[in-house]
Amino acid sequence: MLNQSAVLDQVFHALADPTRRTIVERLTRGPVSVSALAEPLSMSLPAVLQHLQVLEASGLVRSEKVGRVRTCRIEPETLKTVEDWVAERRAVWETRFDRLAAFLAEEEDQSK
Repeated sequence: MLNQSAVLDQVFHALADPTRRTIVERLTRGPVSVSALAEPLSMSLPAVLQHLQVLEASGLVRSEKVGRVRTCRIEPETLKTVEDWVAERRAVWETRFDRLAAFLAEEEDQSK
């Protein structure tokens, strides 16, 4: 559980920045070179590389260099970990809301 918690902390930290979210959104469409990732962003290539380092450290992104081109891709397993965590939270809250709705309906029936 501790390891999963550390992974989630890193992922949420990485996704807290709008530039990194933009990069992740672009990578969900498929692998792309670092220079192509940097092109629409209004920052220097070294700044983009720093963002990519945070994404790689979180496990959301993986990159590989072939020749002079570094290509980045999304890591679906890490996204699945986050998705599972959110789904677990959602299930807990939906159960609580269902119990609250049942309680309120029962209270309303008793007050009639």
